[in-house]
Amino acid sequence: MSPVRVIGGGLAGSEAAWQLAARGIPVELWEMRPGRMTPAHATGSLAELVCSNSLRSDSPDVGAGLLKRELRRMGSLILATADRHRVPAGSALAVDRGRFSGEITARLEAHPLIVLRREEALAVPDGGPAILAPGPLASDALAADLAALLGAEHLAFFDAIAPIVEASSLDMGRLFAASRWGRGEGDDYLNAAMTEREYREFVDALLAADRIQPPPFDADARIPHFPGCQPVEVIAGSGPDALAFGPLKPVGIRTPDGSRPFAVVQLRAEDRQGTAFNLVGFQTRLRRPAQEEVFRRIPGLRGARFLRYGSVHRNTFVDGPAVLDGELRLRRRPAVRVGGQLSGSEGYVESTATGLLAALFLHGELGGRPLPAPPAETALGGLLAYVTRGTGGRFQPSNMHFGLLPPVEGRGRGARRRAAGDRAGAALETWLLANPSAIPAGTP
Repeated sequence: MSPVRVIGGGLAGSEAAWQLAARGIPVELWEMRPGRMTPAHATGSLAELVCSNSLRSDSPDVGAGLLKRELRRMGSLILATADRHRVPAGSALAVDRGRFSGEITARLEAHPLIVLRREEALAVPDGGPAILAPGPLASDALAADLAALLGAEHLAFFDAIAPIVEASSLDMGRLFAASRWGRGEGDDYLNAAMTEREYREFVDALLAADRIQPPPFDADARIPHFPGCQPVEVIAGSGPDALAFGPLKPVGIRTPDGSRPFAVVQLRAEDRQGTAFNLVGFQTRLRRPAQEEVFRRIPGLRGARFLRYGSVHRNTFVDGPAVLDGELRLRRRPAVRVGGQLSGSEGYVESTATGLLAALFLHGELGGRPLPAPPAETALGGLLAYVTRGTGGRFQPSNMHFGLLPPVEGRGRGARRRAAGDRAGAALETWLLANPSAIPAGTP
């Protein structure tokens, strides 16, 4: 059997490659790094996390948590590896990013059915089955060829990366450990409490700080920031209290003396040893000197040493409802399926999910036993339906949320979500019973 080409060694490509190889299908996994880097990546490792080290909530009453539960049941390599390298983050699943990507790289490099090709794919594969998962930062050549194939202009939005600071440079006397509402083990976040005066002065400095100006094309109003990753200065510019009701909201946090701060900045551990911390919600396009000047105004960060600065990069994605069929195939080149953020599935877990689905659909096709789509009641089915059919109007990438599932009758959001989660679990089990090939034989 000729190998399946998987283009892109991110979360979706790594998941797809492993799922295929676990089912006995040889794979050529193409990854251009480290020979050619992107503006956001720092290493040549597979499945490198370039933004936060958090895969968001692990609670099944949140869309991302429900999707994680289903991916674990489906034998996801990404989720199994994340669980092995998780770091404290309250109810979220956060990982030691170096250990996480290191294990995935080692696993895929060692697999006898996977050949890792460290070179750039210059064009959309033609002439055999393939999965296209280059991530949101596809190379110019590949993006241009894809645009020519589809005959339509790509849509795009800005994504942003938060800074990371060295733990030993923080003033622990000004910080305190706590999770919102006490949800977590060992108080998983460091917190910097702000008085109203400190908050107002911080916002003024943030809005006055020097920013990197995007080139004219990227400044086009048609290319919005993704709502879940807006730069902190963009949020601040929408109103004087926008940050206090957004990433700096003090709800659920009490200082050691029991009082409620006016605002609070949370820092999340980047590794198990707690040697580095991510400024939660502080994605930014400030210039590096401005980041140092402004963010050191946060209590406890006066002497902070920055291990990584925040940045903004442009993400691209296809108009899924227009160019993809229900099995993630390109209508104009059906041998090629699309996975990951290029498909319009926004987020680490969502990218993993579409990579997994692309591999499962391809496996069914190669074996002559087409796999039916997961039920609409499941998170996998709801996400798949969104990226391939949309909801009408202009298509934009989306995280997994309960609005992508059929509604559940009931009173109270919590009760409805629990009922939707129970329904999803039952629907998935029924589907798996009818389609046992959807679970790999190997251990992720």
